[in-house]
Amino acid sequence: MENQTFATLALSAPLLRAVEASGYTTPTPVQAQTIPAVLAGHDLMVCAQTGTGKTAAFMLPALQRLGEDGQGKSLRAPRILVLTPTRELAQQVTEAAVTYGKFMRQVRIAVVVGGVSYPQQNRALSQPLDILIATPGRLIDQLDRGRADLSCVELLVLDEADRMLDMGFLEAVERIAKATPATRQTLMFSATLDGDIARLGKRLLREPKLISVDGARERHANIEQRLHFVDDRAHKDRLLDHLLRDTDMNQAIVFTSTKRDADQLAVSLQAQGHAVAALHGDMNQYNRTRTLSGMKQGRIRVLVATDVAARGLDVAGVSHVINYDLPRAPENYVHRIGRTGRAGSKGLALSFAHRTERGLLARIEGF
Repeated sequence: MENQTFATLALSAPLLRAVEASGYTTPTPVQAQTIPAVLAGHDLMVCAQTGTGKTAAFMLPALQRLGEDGQGKSLRAPRILVLTPTRELAQQVTEAAVTYGKFMRQVRIAVVVGGVSYPQQNRALSQPLDILIATPGRLIDQLDRGRADLSCVELLVLDEADRMLDMGFLEAVERIAKATPATRQTLMFSATLDGDIARLGKRLLREPKLISVDGARERHANIEQRLHFVDDRAHKDRLLDHLLRDTDMNQAIVFTSTKRDADQLAVSLQAQGHAVAALHGDMNQYNRTRTLSGMKQGRIRVLVATDVAARGLDVAGVSHVINYDLPRAPENYVHRIGRTGRAGSKGLALSFAHRTERGLLARIEGF
Protein backbone atom coordinates (compact mmCIF):
# COMPACT_ATOMS: atom_id res chain seq x y z
CA MET A 1 0.00 0.00 0.00
CA GLU A 2 3.03 2.29 0.05
CA ASN A 3 2.36 3.73 -3.40
CA GLN A 4 -1.39 3.89 -2.98
CA THR A 5 -3.14 7.18 -3.74
CA PHE A 6 -6.76 8.26 -3.53
CA ALA A 7 -6.90 7.88 -7.32
CA THR A 8 -6.30 4.11 -6.94
CA LEU A 9 -9.33 3.71 -4.65
CA ALA A 10 -11.91 3.92 -7.48
CA LEU A 11 -13.40 7.18 -6.20
CA SER A 12 -15.30 9.44 -8.61
CA ALA A 13 -13.76 12.52 -10.21
CA PRO A 14 -15.73 15.03 -8.06
CA LEU A 15 -14.58 13.27 -4.88
CA LEU A 16 -10.95 13.11 -6.00
CA ARG A 17 -11.11 16.80 -6.83
CA ALA A 18 -12.45 17.57 -3.33
CA VAL A 19 -9.79 15.42 -1.66
CA GLU A 20 -7.06 17.17 -3.66
CA ALA A 21 -8.52 20.59 -2.80
CA SER A 22 -8.32 19.59 0.88
CA GLY A 23 -4.59 18.97 0.49
CA TYR A 24 -4.61 15.18 0.80
CA THR A 25 -2.78 12.89 -1.62
CA THR A 26 -2.12 9.63 0.24
CA PRO A 27 -4.85 7.76 2.12
CA THR A 28 -4.26 6.80 5.73
CA PRO A 29 -4.16 3.08 6.55
CA VAL A 30 -7.80 3.03 7.70
CA GLN A 31 -8.88 4.84 4.52
CA ALA A 32 -6.84 2.55 2.26
CA GLN A 33 -8.42 -0.56 3.77
CA THR A 34 -11.94 0.68 4.42
CA ILE A 35 -12.89 2.61 1.28
CA PRO A 36 -12.53 -0.32 -1.19
CA ALA A 37 -14.37 -2.67 1.20
CA VAL A 38 -17.28 -0.21 1.57
CA LEU A 39 -17.48 0.30 -2.19
CA ALA A 40 -17.57 -3.49 -2.60
CA GLY A 41 -20.67 -3.59 -0.40
CA HIS A 42 -19.29 -5.33 2.70
CA ASP A 43 -20.49 -4.76 6.23
CA LEU A 44 -17.47 -3.72 8.29
CA MET A 45 -16.25 -3.70 11.89
CA VAL A 46 -13.36 -1.25 12.00
CA CYS A 47 -11.08 -0.83 15.00
CA ALA A 48 -9.67 2.68 14.66
CA GLN A 49 -8.90 5.50 17.06
CA THR A 50 -9.81 9.14 16.56
CA GLY A 51 -7.29 11.04 14.47
CA THR A 52 -6.72 8.17 12.02
CA GLY A 53 -8.84 9.60 9.20
CA LYS A 54 -11.83 7.34 9.82
CA THR A 55 -14.40 10.05 9.03
CA ALA A 56 -13.22 10.27 5.43
CA ALA A 57 -12.98 6.47 5.37
CA PHE A 58 -16.78 6.20 5.54
CA MET A 59 -17.88 9.59 4.19
CA LEU A 60 -16.07 9.32 0.83
CA PRO A 61 -17.69 5.98 -0.14
CA ALA A 62 -21.03 7.20 1.25
CA LEU A 63 -20.91 10.21 -1.07
CA GLN A 64 -19.82 7.94 -3.92
CA ARG A 65 -23.02 5.93 -3.39
CA LEU A 66 -25.07 9.12 -3.77
CA GLY A 67 -23.08 10.23 -6.81
CA GLU A 68 -23.74 6.99 -8.65
CA ASP A 69 -27.25 8.30 -9.30
CA GLY A 70 -25.82 11.13 -11.38
CA GLN A 71 -28.04 14.18 -11.00
CA GLY A 72 -30.87 12.31 -9.32
CA LYS A 73 -33.08 14.14 -6.87
CA SER A 74 -32.86 13.72 -3.12
CA LEU A 75 -35.47 11.42 -1.58
CA ARG A 76 -37.92 12.43 1.14
CA ALA A 77 -35.95 10.23 3.52
CA PRO A 78 -32.17 9.83 3.94
CA ARG A 79 -30.19 7.14 2.18
CA ILE A 80 -27.18 7.55 4.46
CA LEU A 81 -27.50 7.56 8.29
CA VAL A 82 -24.51 8.32 10.52
CA LEU A 83 -24.88 7.90 14.30
CA THR A 84 -22.36 9.64 16.56
CA PRO A 85 -22.13 9.79 20.37
CA THR A 86 -21.79 13.58 20.69
CA ARG A 87 -22.85 16.84 19.08
CA GLU A 88 -19.21 17.78 18.49
CA LEU A 89 -18.53 14.62 16.53
CA ALA A 90 -21.77 15.08 14.57
CA GLN A 91 -20.55 18.55 13.59
CA GLN A 92 -17.19 17.14 12.50
CA VAL A 93 -18.88 14.51 10.33
CA THR A 94 -21.14 17.18 8.82
CA GLU A 95 -18.14 19.34 7.95
CA ALA A 96 -16.50 16.35 6.26
CA ALA A 97 -19.64 15.66 4.20
CA VAL A 98 -19.76 19.29 3.03
CA THR A 99 -16.03 19.39 2.29
CA TYR A 100 -15.88 16.18 0.27
CA GLY A 101 -19.24 16.67 -1.43
CA LYS A 102 -18.70 20.24 -2.65
CA PHE A 103 -18.08 19.30 -6.28
CA MET A 104 -21.05 16.91 -6.51
CA ARG A 105 -24.65 17.84 -7.14
CA GLN A 106 -26.14 19.46 -4.08
CA VAL A 107 -25.95 16.99 -1.22
CA ARG A 108 -28.74 17.61 1.28
CA ILE A 109 -27.70 17.01 4.87
CA ALA A 110 -29.69 17.19 8.10
CA VAL A 111 -28.18 17.14 11.59
CA VAL A 112 -30.34 15.91 14.47
CA VAL A 113 -28.67 16.39 17.85
CA GLY A 114 -29.64 17.48 21.34
CA GLY A 115 -29.35 21.13 22.33
CA VAL A 116 -30.88 22.40 19.07
CA SER A 117 -34.50 23.52 18.74
CA TYR A 118 -36.98 20.95 17.47
CA PRO A 119 -38.64 23.29 14.90
CA GLN A 120 -35.32 23.78 13.12
CA GLN A 121 -34.70 20.04 12.94
CA ASN A 122 -38.33 19.32 12.01
CA ARG A 123 -37.98 21.57 8.95
CA ALA A 124 -34.79 19.79 7.90
CA LEU A 125 -36.42 16.36 8.27
CA SER A 126 -39.50 17.39 6.27
CA GLN A 127 -37.48 18.32 3.16
CA PRO A 128 -35.70 16.14 0.59
CA LEU A 129 -32.66 14.58 2.19
CA ASP A 130 -29.56 12.53 1.33
CA ILE A 131 -27.60 12.22 4.58
CA LEU A 132 -28.82 12.27 8.16
CA ILE A 133 -26.23 12.73 10.91
CA ALA A 134 -27.59 12.23 14.41
CA THR A 135 -26.97 11.44 18.04
CA PRO A 136 -29.05 8.45 19.21
CA GLY A 137 -31.09 10.18 21.94
CA ARG A 138 -32.46 12.99 19.79
CA LEU A 139 -33.07 10.69 16.81
CA ILE A 140 -35.16 8.38 19.03
CA ASP A 141 -37.18 11.45 20.06
CA GLN A 142 -37.83 12.29 16.42
CA LEU A 143 -38.73 8.70 15.59
CA ASP A 144 -41.21 8.63 18.48
CA ARG A 145 -42.75 11.89 17.20
CA GLY A 146 -43.10 10.35 13.74
CA ARG A 147 -40.88 12.99 12.13
CA ALA A 148 -37.92 10.81 11.14
CA ASP A 149 -38.31 8.31 8.29
CA LEU A 150 -35.49 5.74 8.05
CA SER A 151 -37.17 3.46 5.51
CA CYS A 152 -34.80 4.45 2.69
CA VAL A 153 -31.50 4.04 4.55
CA GLU A 154 -29.01 2.11 2.41
CA LEU A 155 -25.90 2.74 4.53
CA LEU A 156 -25.83 2.89 8.35
CA VAL A 157 -22.62 4.12 10.01
CA LEU A 158 -22.05 3.73 13.75
CA ASP A 159 -19.19 6.11 14.52
CA GLU A 160 -17.37 5.58 17.84
CA ALA A 161 -19.78 2.80 18.75
CA ASP A 162 -17.90 2.06 21.98
CA ARG A 163 -18.52 5.59 23.19
CA MET A 164 -22.25 5.33 22.36
CA LEU A 165 -22.47 2.19 24.48
CA ASP A 166 -20.50 3.87 27.30
CA MET A 167 -23.08 6.66 27.28
CA GLY A 168 -25.98 4.20 27.63
CA PHE A 169 -27.22 4.31 24.03
CA LEU A 170 -27.21 0.55 23.36
CA GLU A 171 -31.01 0.21 23.32
CA ALA A 172 -31.41 3.39 21.27
CA VAL A 173 -28.87 2.22 18.66
CA GLU A 174 -30.65 -1.12 18.31
CA ARG A 175 -34.07 0.59 17.98
CA ILE A 176 -32.73 2.91 15.31
CA ALA A 177 -31.13 0.05 13.38
CA LYS A 178 -34.42 -1.85 13.52
CA ALA A 179 -36.16 1.14 11.91
CA THR A 180 -33.88 0.86 8.85
CA PRO A 181 -34.23 -1.74 6.07
CA ALA A 182 -32.73 -5.16 6.77
CA THR A 183 -30.97 -4.91 3.39
CA ARG A 184 -28.85 -1.94 4.48
CA GLN A 185 -25.05 -1.95 4.54
CA THR A 186 -23.69 -1.34 8.06
CA LEU A 187 -20.31 0.04 9.13
CA MET A 188 -19.21 0.04 12.78
CA PHE A 189 -16.20 2.09 13.90
CA SER A 190 -14.89 1.62 17.43
CA ALA A 191 -11.70 1.97 19.46
CA THR A 192 -12.25 -1.62 20.63
CA LEU A 193 -14.05 -4.57 19.07
CA ASP A 194 -14.59 -6.81 22.07
CA GLY A 195 -17.24 -7.40 24.72
CA ASP A 196 -20.50 -5.51 24.18
CA ILE A 197 -19.24 -4.06 20.89
CA ALA A 198 -18.64 -7.53 19.47
CA ARG A 199 -22.09 -8.67 20.59
CA LEU A 200 -23.74 -5.59 19.08
CA GLY A 201 -21.87 -6.14 15.82
CA LYS A 202 -23.05 -9.74 15.70
CA ARG A 203 -26.67 -8.58 16.02
CA LEU A 204 -26.55 -5.69 13.54
CA LEU A 205 -24.01 -6.68 10.89
CA ARG A 206 -24.09 -9.41 8.26
CA GLU A 207 -20.84 -11.38 7.77
CA PRO A 208 -18.74 -8.30 8.49
CA LYS A 209 -15.14 -7.91 7.44
CA LEU A 210 -12.83 -6.96 10.31
CA ILE A 211 -10.34 -4.13 9.87
CA SER A 212 -7.94 -3.13 12.63
CA VAL A 213 -5.42 -0.35 12.15
CA ASP A 214 -3.05 1.92 14.02
CA GLY A 215 -2.74 0.77 17.62
CA ALA A 216 -2.72 3.33 20.40
CA ARG A 217 0.98 2.88 21.21
CA GLU A 218 2.04 3.52 17.61
CA ARG A 219 -0.40 6.39 17.20
CA HIS A 220 0.88 8.18 20.28
CA ALA A 221 4.58 7.85 19.41
CA ASN A 222 4.73 11.60 18.75
CA ILE A 223 3.15 12.49 22.13
CA GLU A 224 5.41 12.88 25.14
CA GLN A 225 3.60 11.69 28.27
CA ARG A 226 4.51 12.97 31.74
CA LEU A 227 3.18 12.27 35.22
CA HIS A 228 3.25 14.71 38.15
CA PHE A 229 2.39 13.51 41.66
CA VAL A 230 0.53 16.20 43.62
CA ASP A 231 -0.16 16.69 47.32
CA ASP A 232 -3.63 18.25 47.08
CA ARG A 233 -5.88 20.46 44.95
CA ALA A 234 -3.95 23.64 45.83
CA HIS A 235 -0.79 21.95 44.60
CA LYS A 236 -2.62 21.05 41.36
CA ASP A 237 -3.70 24.66 40.88
CA ARG A 238 -0.19 26.06 41.36
CA LEU A 239 1.32 23.49 39.01
CA LEU A 240 -1.37 24.11 36.37
CA ASP A 241 -0.83 27.87 36.44
CA HIS A 242 2.92 27.32 36.02
CA LEU A 243 2.43 24.99 33.05
CA LEU A 244 -0.03 27.31 31.30
CA ARG A 245 2.45 30.20 31.49
CA ASP A 246 5.02 28.21 29.51
CA THR A 247 5.77 30.15 26.31
CA ASP A 248 6.16 26.86 24.43
CA MET A 249 2.48 26.12 25.00
CA ASN A 250 0.29 27.08 22.06
CA GLN A 251 -3.11 25.83 23.21
CA ALA A 252 -4.11 23.39 25.94
CA ILE A 253 -7.06 21.23 26.86
CA VAL A 254 -7.39 20.66 30.61
CA PHE A 255 -9.58 17.70 31.55
CA THR A 256 -11.65 17.55 34.74
CA SER A 257 -13.91 14.81 36.09
CA THR A 258 -17.09 16.86 36.51
CA LYS A 259 -18.94 19.71 34.82
CA ARG A 260 -18.91 21.69 38.05
CA ASP A 261 -15.13 21.39 38.34
CA ALA A 262 -14.74 22.47 34.71
CA ASP A 263 -16.75 25.65 35.33
CA GLN A 264 -15.00 26.45 38.61
CA LEU A 265 -11.52 25.85 37.20
CA ALA A 266 -12.26 27.99 34.13
CA VAL A 267 -13.39 30.88 36.37
CA SER A 268 -10.25 30.51 38.50
CA LEU A 269 -7.92 30.46 35.48
CA GLN A 270 -9.66 33.45 33.95
CA ALA A 271 -9.05 35.39 37.18
CA GLN A 272 -5.36 34.54 36.81
CA GLY A 273 -5.31 36.12 33.36
CA HIS A 274 -5.62 33.10 31.09
CA ALA A 275 -7.74 33.17 27.89
CA VAL A 276 -9.95 30.26 28.94
CA ALA A 277 -13.37 28.71 28.40
CA ALA A 278 -15.19 25.62 29.67
CA LEU A 279 -16.81 22.87 27.57
CA HIS A 280 -19.18 20.24 28.95
CA GLY A 281 -22.52 18.53 28.38
CA ASP A 282 -24.71 21.06 30.21
CA MET A 283 -23.92 23.85 27.73
CA ASN A 284 -26.41 24.59 24.97
CA GLN A 285 -25.41 24.10 21.36
CA TYR A 286 -24.89 27.80 20.66
CA ASN A 287 -22.39 28.19 23.51
CA ARG A 288 -20.61 24.95 22.68
CA THR A 289 -20.25 25.97 19.03
CA ARG A 290 -19.04 29.45 20.01
CA THR A 291 -16.48 27.97 22.39
CA LEU A 292 -15.12 25.52 19.82
CA SER A 293 -14.98 28.28 17.21
CA GLY A 294 -13.00 30.45 19.63
CA MET A 295 -10.60 27.57 20.21
CA LYS A 296 -10.08 26.91 16.51
CA GLN A 297 -9.58 30.61 15.78
CA GLY A 298 -7.04 30.96 18.58
CA ARG A 299 -9.03 33.38 20.75
CA ILE A 300 -9.19 30.74 23.48
CA ARG A 301 -5.81 29.43 24.62
CA VAL A 302 -7.04 27.05 27.35
CA LEU A 303 -10.13 24.82 27.15
CA VAL A 304 -11.28 23.22 30.41
CA ALA A 305 -13.39 20.22 29.48
CA THR A 306 -15.02 17.02 30.64
CA ASP A 307 -14.73 13.82 28.62
CA VAL A 308 -17.48 15.04 26.27
CA ALA A 309 -14.61 16.83 24.47
CA ALA A 310 -12.37 13.77 24.30
CA ARG A 311 -14.20 12.43 21.25
CA GLY A 312 -14.43 14.17 17.93
CA LEU A 313 -12.67 17.39 18.99
CA ASP A 314 -10.00 18.22 16.40
CA VAL A 315 -8.10 21.48 16.95
CA ALA A 316 -4.75 21.54 15.16
CA GLY A 317 -3.19 24.05 17.57
CA VAL A 318 -3.47 21.95 20.75
CA SER A 319 0.11 21.46 21.94
CA HIS A 320 -0.70 20.33 25.50
CA VAL A 321 -3.28 18.06 27.12
CA ILE A 322 -3.40 18.22 30.91
CA ASN A 323 -5.28 15.66 32.96
CA TYR A 324 -6.15 17.82 35.97
CA ASP A 325 -8.23 14.82 37.09
CA LEU A 326 -7.35 11.32 35.94
CA PRO A 327 -10.09 9.64 33.88
CA ARG A 328 -12.00 6.92 35.72
CA ALA A 329 -12.15 4.77 32.56
CA PRO A 330 -8.63 3.94 31.29
CA GLU A 331 -9.71 4.02 27.63
CA ASN A 332 -10.66 7.69 28.05
CA TYR A 333 -7.00 8.44 28.76
CA VAL A 334 -6.19 7.38 25.20
CA HIS A 335 -8.91 9.59 23.75
CA ARG A 336 -7.92 12.55 25.89
CA ILE A 337 -4.23 12.61 25.00
CA GLY A 338 -5.11 12.02 21.36
CA ARG A 339 -6.36 15.63 21.24
CA THR A 340 -2.71 16.70 20.87
CA GLY A 341 -0.05 15.51 18.44
CA ARG A 342 -2.53 15.78 15.55
CA ALA A 343 -1.58 15.50 11.88
CA GLY A 344 1.98 14.40 12.64
CA SER A 345 2.85 17.28 14.97
CA LYS A 346 4.41 16.68 18.39
CA GLY A 347 2.33 16.99 21.55
CA LEU A 348 2.76 16.90 25.31
CA ALA A 349 0.34 15.11 27.65
CA LEU A 350 0.65 15.75 31.40
CA SER A 351 -1.28 14.00 34.16
CA PHE A 352 -1.72 15.03 37.78
CA ALA A 353 -2.09 12.18 40.25
CA HIS A 354 -2.31 11.81 43.99
CA ARG A 355 -0.44 8.93 45.59
CA THR A 356 -3.77 7.31 46.45
CA GLU A 357 -4.45 6.96 42.72
CA ARG A 358 -1.65 4.49 42.01
CA GLY A 359 -4.20 1.75 41.32
CA LEU A 360 -5.92 3.86 38.69
CA LEU A 361 -2.54 4.70 37.15
CA ALA A 362 -1.73 1.00 36.93
CA ARG A 363 -5.00 0.35 35.07
CA ILE A 364 -4.27 3.17 32.63
CA GLU A 365 -0.73 1.85 32.03
CA GLY A 366 -2.09 -1.66 31.55
CA PHE A 367 -4.65 -0.42 29.01
